[in-house]
Amino acid sequence: MTDDEKWMHEALALAKQGAAEGEVPVGALVVRDGQVLGRGWNRPIAGHDPTAHAEVMALRDAARHEANYRLTGATLYVTIEPCTMCFGALMHARIARLVYGATEPRAGTCVSQLRLPEQSFYNHRLEVTGGVLAEESAIMLRGFFRQRRGSGES
Repeated sequence: MTDDEKWMHEALALAKQGAAEGEVPVGALVVRDGQVLGRGWNRPIAGHDPTAHAEVMALRDAARHEANYRLTGATLYVTIEPCTMCFGALMHARIARLVYGATEPRAGTCVSQLRLPEQSFYNHRLEVTGGVLAEESAIMLRGFFRQRRGSGES
């Protein structure tokens, strides 16, 4: 098992925590030099906060841990391709590397739609690796939404 797979397994465990709370199962963690700096899972429903995506929660946790909003040299692992808001937060935090699981065809901004990592207008670059444990991530999301549709929730 690679380091990326090891950390993605932890992100998947965080996604399960979110699902247990009735949130869309997305998990994220920030790692630097083999140490977890921050963890997060989706919490917009529980937190009454539209910005409480897993990536943002992990960045907030890491920034508190480091007492710094800049997380240079860190990698963010997340179970699904980030949205526009989350990608922007990664850039502002100066995350060095993004590793994600499943693609998000409708709102993913790395390869699915806007291809933001390729844009030249940013003053920061980050390395992107996609598809790490993608099937596990996708299965969890599909199962969650299948269950919600079956129970009549929207």
